[in-house]
Amino acid sequence: MITPKKKQCDGCEQEKLIWKNFDGKKYCKKCWSKENKPILAPVKKSVKLKSKSTKLAALESLYSKLRIDYLTKHSTCEAKLPICTFQATDIHHKKGRGPFLLDVPSWIAVCRVCHTWIELHPLEAKELGLSENRL
Repeated sequence: MITPKKKQCDGCEQEKLIWKNFDGKKYCKKCWSKENKPILAPVKKSVKLKSKSTKLAALESLYSKLRIDYLTKHSTCEAKLPICTFQATDIHHKKGRGPFLLDVPSWIAVCRVCHTWIELHPLEAKELGLSENRL
């Protein structure tokens, strides 16, 4: 096993194991942890990033209003699958959200059960006209 060499500490000027080399000066553990240790640069506080952009927040606000309006006018499930609960609670975007987030003609009001089925069975949903190609 290799044993570290003792060197002269610039703090207490004794032969000790060096703990920290700061600005070319060597310090043992005891000298480094004393109150008169060299002052380190202050740590900058981190800047908290916004969780969403201003543009996205405005889009989501508009979408929320349109969604409430749409579900008020279409209160029953439009998918009407055999597992349907009939009360519409979700909006299914037939073309996907992305650029079609606010495209009301591509929306259908669905119950949670039907919406889950549509998302889990995309090929069958396209055959039934409940989804469209997203390209």
